[in-house]
Amino acid sequence: MGLIWTLIVGAIIGAIAGAITSRGASMGWISNILAGLIGSWLGESLLGDWGPSLAGMALLPSIIGAVILVIIVSWITTRIKH
Repeated sequence: MGLIWTLIVGAIIGAIAGAITSRGASMGWISNILAGLIGSWLGESLLGDWGPSLAGMALLPSIIGAVILVIIVSWITTRIKH
């Protein structure tokens, strides 16, 4: 049950990051999960694990990390397409 909960929270974090950056419409649920999980790792690595926590992820640093990740990935994909 812990893995499922982590995936759900990762998907929510990824969806929030997509909504903040206005790039969530083009992301599928697998991309949301990956953005949430990788963004959580990135955010906690850069900012620490302060703030409220859910499923072992500090929410505020995780969302900030996911936003950074979504911006970087969409910037790279835009550059590749052009």
